[in-house]
Amino acid sequence: MILAAGRGERMRPLTDHTPKPLLRAGGKPLIFRHLDKLARAGFRQVVVNHAHLGEQIERALGTGERWGLRIQYSAEGQGRALETGGGICKALPLLGDGPFLVINGDVFTDLDYAGLRLPAHSLGHLVLVDNPDHHPGGDFVLKQGRVLEQGQPKLTFSGIGVYHPRLFQGCEAIPFPLAPLLRRHMPEGRISGEHFEGYWLDVGTPERYQLLDRMLSNGTGNQS
Repeated sequence: MILAAGRGERMRPLTDHTPKPLLRAGGKPLIFRHLDKLARAGFRQVVVNHAHLGEQIERALGTGERWGLRIQYSAEGQGRALETGGGICKALPLLGDGPFLVINGDVFTDLDYAGLRLPAHSLGHLVLVDNPDHHPGGDFVLKQGRVLEQGQPKLTFSGIGVYHPRLFQGCEAIPFPLAPLLRRHMPEGRISGEHFEGYWLDVGTPERYQLLDRMLSNGTGNQS
């Protein structure tokens, strides 16, 4: 699942008329790069949620045939984004009964999605990265493959994770964040994780977007 329903307030005015996942970096929309990587990793079915200007996303991606994918859409309606937790919950009927990968549409990374798995007994598996300058405090601690809320040193959640549908048992398709749901299961040891030390960027501000665009346009970065 690619999360593409955010309004992109911090990216305005770029996102006033273009949904953030369709902004071009290095000549290619951000979400196209995720789809390229998913296809190369062997994925065949993808769910994309959307809200703000979502019809543009559906027109741009179509059925997914150009990538050899089958794309389904979970429409949340204009002005009613459900946040990460609510968005995943609404899309559950499209995601099947087994573990599924979720990717924030506004990150860029050279992580190989094919290597991600949900370990036995885990309800969620998070990809954690070194803390970027704009988020120095981090989010979670990684200890012996398990993710904890308390302790040091902390790492930053990349916005990439593998989840089992049971994590969302009893949820409703209303706006709610994902982090409290993850924290609820951390004391039980049910949230695992890994530390990714490759390239990762949260394309959440015009400055970081322009940085990525320059890097890809100049050929100085990984073209994932």
